[in-house]
Amino acid sequence: MLKTYLETSKQTIEQWLNTILKSPIPEYERLYESMNYSLLQGGKRIRPILTKAVLESMNMDASLYKEFLCALECIHTYSLVHDDLPAMDNDDYRRGNLTNHKVYGDGLAILAGDGLLTYAFQLCSENKTASANQKIKAIQCLATAAGPEGMVGGQAFDLLSEGKHIPLEELKVLHGGKTGALFNAAIELGLILSNAEKEKYTAYMTYANCLGLLFQITDDILDVTGTIEELGKTPGSDMRQDKSTYVSLLGLEGAQNEAHRVAQNAHSALSTLTDNTEILSAIIDYLMERTH
Repeated sequence: MLKTYLETSKQTIEQWLNTILKSPIPEYERLYESMNYSLLQGGKRIRPILTKAVLESMNMDASLYKEFLCALECIHTYSLVHDDLPAMDNDDYRRGNLTNHKVYGDGLAILAGDGLLTYAFQLCSENKTASANQKIKAIQCLATAAGPEGMVGGQAFDLLSEGKHIPLEELKVLHGGKTGALFNAAIELGLILSNAEKEKYTAYMTYANCLGLLFQITDDILDVTGTIEELGKTPGSDMRQDKSTYVSLLGLEGAQNEAHRVAQNAHSALSTLTDNTEILSAIIDYLMERTH
């Protein structure tokens, strides 16, 4: 069931993404081409799918809020474009294709990332269903997750930690920003747009925190165990850059055990809710079993 849900949701979200970036000015078309190059390359679309699943768990129609879901994917894609740059991770491949800067050059890749990030907030403002108050809360949620308190802060700490062997607690802080913040935002976005009761927030956000951590632990495991065909990028990049990871700190078996513990905590959080969280629960198991 989950496989079908993920595939149909991915197709729906990609149909929406295909319509959002059209250059209003002919002279800017190369920029929009660069933005679309990375935005439309595929990927799991797990973050907007999470928002969709939260909305649907409370019987909401996610299509009425598609601008927010697309905004989330724009922000995620911008982070990947910048993450791949020579000044950052210096990756040549992403999702099995050449990275943006390898096709369009460093300058245009930076601007494409900037464009995706800022356009995300324009998209949120253009939604016709959410109230003004919901838009303000949603934009604040996304901006906080993407900014120096969240993803940018985590990325900066990651950059400053290269070549160092940071302890586990600092690694959790790093990934709480770099990876976890946008997972949290994906869940919170669904809560904001569905006007969820405050009592539900604790359980959903505990789940979100666990999911972001689980994604990063399994990502670290895959960097060791995966292949370029499975990952769409060269495996072993963390080791080559001498980064601290859950595998380097805990060992492969220890990281796998930690993933199981975090997954169980995520399931426990959902078990306290009366909403239909079957899909959200299945996503936990999906992350545990993923190969890319």
